[in-house]
Amino acid sequence: MMIPSYNVSDMVIEQIYTGCLAQGAYYISSKGEAAVIDPLRSPKPYLDKARAAGDTIKYIFETHFHADFVSGHLDLARETGARIVYGPGAKTDYEKYEAKDGEEFRLGDLTIRVLHTPGHTLESTTYLLLDANGTPKAIFTGDTLFIGDVGRPDLAQKKGALTKEDLAGLLYDSLRRKIMLLPDDIIVYPAHGAGSACGKKMSRETTDTLGNQKATNYALRADMTREEFVQEVTAGLLPPPAYFSENVRMNKAGYDSFKDVMDRGAVALAPEQFEEVANREMALVLDVRPKEEFVKAFIPNSIFIGIDGGFAPWVGELIPDLQQPILLVTEPGKEAETVERLSRVGYDNALGYLDGGIAAWRAYGGEVDAIPTISAAEFDPERARNVLDVRKASEYEGGHLSQARNLPLSELSAKTNQLDPKQEYHVHCGSGYRSTIATSILKSRGFDRLINVQDKVADILATESVDA
Repeated sequence: MMIPSYNVSDMVIEQIYTGCLAQGAYYISSKGEAAVIDPLRSPKPYLDKARAAGDTIKYIFETHFHADFVSGHLDLARETGARIVYGPGAKTDYEKYEAKDGEEFRLGDLTIRVLHTPGHTLESTTYLLLDANGTPKAIFTGDTLFIGDVGRPDLAQKKGALTKEDLAGLLYDSLRRKIMLLPDDIIVYPAHGAGSACGKKMSRETTDTLGNQKATNYALRADMTREEFVQEVTAGLLPPPAYFSENVRMNKAGYDSFKDVMDRGAVALAPEQFEEVANREMALVLDVRPKEEFVKAFIPNSIFIGIDGGFAPWVGELIPDLQQPILLVTEPGKEAETVERLSRVGYDNALGYLDGGIAAWRAYGGEVDAIPTISAAEFDPERARNVLDVRKASEYEGGHLSQARNLPLSELSAKTNQLDPKQEYHVHCGSGYRSTIATSILKSRGFDRLINVQDKVADILATESVDA
C-alpha cells in the first residue's frame, strides 16, 4: 500500500480524497508555487492549503471532462487567477489553455509534462511530474489508469462516429505508447478508487507504483493483444448513471458560482415557508437524516437519501432532472454540507432547509408519515410472500432469499409499474440504506403496505436456506 501524500524538501504532493465520490484531487507545490489537479466544487480546501503553506496557486490541471462530478476549476480560477489547463482537443465555453502533447509547465523546481492519453475520452490527458533533476516521479492519470483497472471507454462514444470499441483501442494505444514506457518506480495517482462508476475493477488502494501496476493490473499485461484488451474493457459495462452526461456538459460550458449555490441553498426556512416554497416551486423534499430517524417520521412524499451513505452517486442515479428544485430535511449542522454535496454532482437548485427539522414541522401541525421497519430477527420468511431485494444483480446472484425478487434500486423508478400497490412488500438490501431509499420512493408513489427490513444481508439470508 502506497502513502497517498509525498513530501520532500522541494516537492509536496497531497492527495485529497473524497470517499462519497471515490475521487482523488491533488495539490502539488514547490518553492511557493502550487497546482491543483481535478478539484472538486468547493475551492476552500485548496485555498486553505495554499494559505497555510504560503503558496500561490499557479495552475489548475484537468485530466478530462469529468462525468461523475462537477469540477471546481472555475471557482478556484476566479479566486486565485490560476490558469486552467486541459489537454489536446478540450473545447470549452470559458477561457482556458489547451495544452499540446508533450508541452511542459514549470512549477517551482518541478516540471509537469502533458501526455495526451485518449481512450476514456478523446481529451483525456495524463500529467507527468518531473523533479528538479528532470527525473520522473509521478503520473496523474485521471480516468485513464486506475489502481487495478482502466477507465471505461463508453462515455464519449458518439452515434455514427466513435464506438466504445474505437475508444478502447485508443486507450490500449495510450497505455502502451505513453504510460507503460515510463519507469517502474514512479507513483500512479488516479482520479478514482473503488466505488466509482468510472471503471469496473478498481482497487481500494488509491495509489501505487507503476511497476506494481504493470505486474498486477489486468489491462497492463505485457502480452495482451489489442483485440483482447478491447474485448475485456468493453465487456460487462453497466449503463452509466443518467446524470453523467449533464455533468460533462456543465464541465464544458460552465455553471453557477459555488458561492451563489450555497447562498441559495443553505437558507433556513420556517415550516410555513418550507411548505409554501414546496408548493410554489413543485420542490422535491429530500430527507438526508440517518435512516433510523427517517423511518420513524418524515414529511409525506419526501424521498430519503442519507448523507451518511453513498449520497451524491445515489442522488445522481435517482433524481433525473438536475434542475429539480430541492428542499432539505437534515440533522442540525448538516445543512451546508448537504448543499455542497449536491453541488458536487450538479444539483445546484437547492432552495433551503427545514429550520428545526421534523420537531418543528410537527409543532407547526404538519403531517408526518412512517415506514414500518424490522430487524432480521423479526423477519419471518414464511409470512413474507412478496420480498423485494434491491441490491445489484451481482449481489443477488451471490445469494438471496428463495422467494425474493431482484429489483435493483437503480431500476426501481422505471419498474414501479410492475408492482401492485395493493400488495404487501418486505424490502431489503445489504445494510438497510438502499431499502430505506426504495421504500421512500414506493411510499411516495402510493405503496402503503411496506415493511423495511433494515439489517445486514447476512443476517437476513440466515433466516432461511439460501439459493445461490
